[in-house]
Parts: sequence; structure tokens; C-alpha cells
Amino acid sequence: MTPVTYFSFGVLTLALVALDIWQTRGGNITIRKAAVWSVFWFALAFLFAATIYLFWDVYAPGSDYTAEKATLSFITGYLLEKSLSVDNLFVFAIIFHQYAVPEHLRPRALLWGVIGALILRGIMIAVGAQLLAEYHWILYVFALFLIWTGIQLARDKGDDEINPLPERIIRKFVPVSESYAGNALTVVEQGKRTVTPMFIVIAVIAFMDVMFALDSIPAIFAVTREPFLVLAANVFALLGLRSLYFVLQGMMDKFIYLKPALSFIMVFIGTKMMLVGSEWEIPTAVSLLVLLATMTVAVIASVIKQRNDLEESKLTIDK
Repeated sequence: MTPVTYFSFGVLTLALVALDIWQTRGGNITIRKAAVWSVFWFALAFLFAATIYLFWDVYAPGSDYTAEKATLSFITGYLLEKSLSVDNLFVFAIIFHQYAVPEHLRPRALLWGVIGALILRGIMIAVGAQLLAEYHWILYVFALFLIWTGIQLARDKGDDEINPLPERIIRKFVPVSESYAGNALTVVEQGKRTVTPMFIVIAVIAFMDVMFALDSIPAIFAVTREPFLVLAANVFALLGLRSLYFVLQGMMDKFIYLKPALSFIMVFIGTKMMLVGSEWEIPTAVSLLVLLATMTVAVIASVIKQRNDLEESKLTIDK
């Protein structure tokens, strides 16, 4: 793969990020708009796959991969990354709940978080699967952290806060303001530069995404060892993640049993990471079914609860 290919793809990535910024301007994203853009990002990934098939000799002259193999590897890797990124969506919901991020600030928080994740994932891909495999034990540390976070979320009564590692590190070295200041990451208070809660939210999003990448990047390296295809699959999977989140958020915010469902999902994801590489490893398809089943149960239970509460309210008024 030539440097020109990577440079050109970098320019394309910046252009797509700029497009994503443009389409989320104003901070108001409806479910319909998010759904349309989710389809757009999905279609764009397959359009890029078509260019790989047609111009693979231009992308990678002298590559051992044929155009067919490269295209299939990209599509497989993209679908794998997209499937694994479903985990991230529920973590985003937890982060926004934890830090009470205003609705109009969530698109920008996700944008910067995804940009940070793109940079960090690029570094991890450059390092390669071998180094990740050598330090496989890190997965277990993060898995325990996820399980602990899920348990803490279930026990949380609204008074206690869960402070993820990035927040603790940031608060140790720099002061943090008490309230949000729009999209600003830093503000000047009493003559001193301080970071805002938005800075912490972005740091936590990027950290959590890279934590999941410790699972997904080795998985995609099992599909293809071609770094460019690994990078491209990750970029396209992450670019559509924000729109997909807002599709789900439009539904999730209405459900009163979201919190216990998310708590269970965090514990499940942590358990899934603990079992990676073992004979009991949970397949991606099973993980998706568990996530969908959990949210479906939470949705149905919330609808029934809201209906019962409404009927009780009507009975109380009639009396």
C-alpha cells in the first residue's frame, strides 16, 4: 500500500467527518433524519467496497490480494465492526445519562469522541495484532471494569456517581468547571483555564470506544491482515455510529426500564470480553441477539408500566 493511498484516504475521511459535522449542525437530530443518514453511511460503505473492486490495482499495486478478495475482506470486516459497535451505542447512552449531557450537545460530544477514537484506533492498527495478542491480559482488566460499572449502575440511586478512569486522570491534573459551556472544551474561570464537563464526556467516549477496539481490532485482523482494509472498515463503521445512536436514542429515552437494561448489558459485555479466546467465547451473532432481546424486554415492560400508571391516574381522577 503506497503512502499516496493512505494520504488520499485520510483526505476522504476528513471530508466525510466535515459532512457529518454539517448534517448535525444545530444539535437537533430527529429519529427520521438519523435513520436517513444511517442508511446513507451504510450505502456509502458499500459504494467504497465497489471502488475497491474496480480500482484495487490503483489502491495497492503489487498486492497479494485480488480485487475480489480485497472487496470481500473489506465488506466482512466492515459488517463485523458494525456489529461489534452496537455495544458502543449502549455505552454512549450510559455516559450521557451519567453526565446529564444536554440533548443539543450530544451530537458534538459524539463527534469529538468518534474523532478521538479514529485517531487512537489508527495507532492501534499501526501497532498491529501481534502486539495486542501479546498483551491479551488487558482485555480481562477492561472486562472487570465493565462488569463493575454495570453493577454500580444497577446500585446507583441517583446520589452516587461512577467516575471512569479518564475522568479521574483529568481531575487529578486539571480543574474542571461545574457546568457545561455550550460546545466549549475549556473556559476561563477566575483567571484560570479550566476544562468543562464536555471535555470529560469526550474523553470517556473515546476511551470506552478504544476499550472495545481491543476486542474488535484483533477480530478483524482475523478476517484480513491488510492494514488499509482494517483501517477503512473501522473508519466507515465509526462514521455511521453517531446517526445510528440517535435512531436508538429516540426510542430509548422513552423507556423507564432503560437503566436496569443497560446495567445488564454492561455486565454481559464485560463477561463477553472475559471469554474472548476461550472455548466458551460468545459469538457476535449471539451477542446481538442478547442485546436486542434485552432492549425488547425493557421496551415492552416500560410500555406496560406506563399504560398501567396512566390507567391508575385516570382511576384516581375519576374517584
